[in-house]
Amino acid sequence: MVNKKINLKFIIFALFGIIISALVGACSLLIVLKMNPDWATQKITNVTKTEKEVTVTDEGISDAVDKLYNATVIVKVGSSEDNYVGWGSGVVYKTEGSDAYILTNHHVVENQKYINITFSNNTESEATLIGSDQYADVAVIKVNVDSIVDVAELGSSDDLKLGDTVFAIGTPISLNYKFTVTRGILSGKDRMVATSSTKTGTNIMDAWYMNLLQIDATINSGNSGGPLANSNGQVVGINNSKLSNNGSGASIENMGFAIPIEVALNVAEQLINTGTVTRPLLGVSMTTIEGAAQNGIELDESIKYGAVVNDVESGSSADKAGLKKGDVIVKFDEFKVDNFMYLKYYLYRHKVGDSIKLTYIRNGKENSVVIKLSN
Repeated sequence: MVNKKINLKFIIFALFGIIISALVGACSLLIVLKMNPDWATQKITNVTKTEKEVTVTDEGISDAVDKLYNATVIVKVGSSEDNYVGWGSGVVYKTEGSDAYILTNHHVVENQKYINITFSNNTESEATLIGSDQYADVAVIKVNVDSIVDVAELGSSDDLKLGDTVFAIGTPISLNYKFTVTRGILSGKDRMVATSSTKTGTNIMDAWYMNLLQIDATINSGNSGGPLANSNGQVVGINNSKLSNNGSGASIENMGFAIPIEVALNVAEQLINTGTVTRPLLGVSMTTIEGAAQNGIELDESIKYGAVVNDVESGSSADKAGLKKGDVIVKFDEFKVDNFMYLKYYLYRHKVGDSIKLTYIRNGKENSVVIKLSN
């Protein structure tokens, strides 16, 4: 009977102690939270900070646009001052003495006799064509330095990374939308894009590839020749085309292309210094694997790719190297030649006087020869 009373008292005392401890703990927690209300949040934050953080901020690109806006121009073209037939865009990229130089596209000024420049302050100036190159789709025009508003700062397309912010300034669709700004990201680099001006014939197809930047910033007719810039407002490319369908007629949105600024500048300096761009020639006319039979060339069925030699010009580099009609060029140095457009692309990356190695198939046998390029 004594033991039962002792046990009961012990249990009551223990329960009383637990209750007192719980009350003290609760009061302590309330005091901490009152003194530091962010304590619980901080504990959670401290846990998440052990993981890799990705911060996304977007304060716009207005400062970058301001930096480039006044260096962008409208390039109006026509047969005379009173007869404009179209327009494109351009960018003032340098000055020398009394001259200011503007980059635009070859296809904007091609076969036009009169060029007029409209600046962001709505003043106008007659321009002179220095030269243009259809393969790079680059043209250079000049105006008096006193007529310009600003000069662009140039950047580097090599430094761009996929996903970087880019923006374009130009005059798309209508002159009512002059100096429109569109924004996007760099979607791709080193895109091999075929020109649309393809002429088919029995001996040659006048087409080639361009190595371009792919963007999703909206560009349309009239944007051609205008600047593509990075988020610092530096010009990294010259806009030149938009992919509108994939060959099936299906509409494609937000796939634009621009010439890397390094390519445009290289061509521009040649045009300023000599008025033209000198490219090497092989001295051959070419056709496709599919078109070989139409030119009287029989190919082995095992040949699935390459540039087929249709004719060799007497005295040319190809003639001196021993190339003949029916040869199928499959490699240019270490690069695979899928078709004649790839051959042109690799060839135009070289200069007159360079030596290159061609690999070709003749009568089912692979051969190679070193050729010194001429013009």
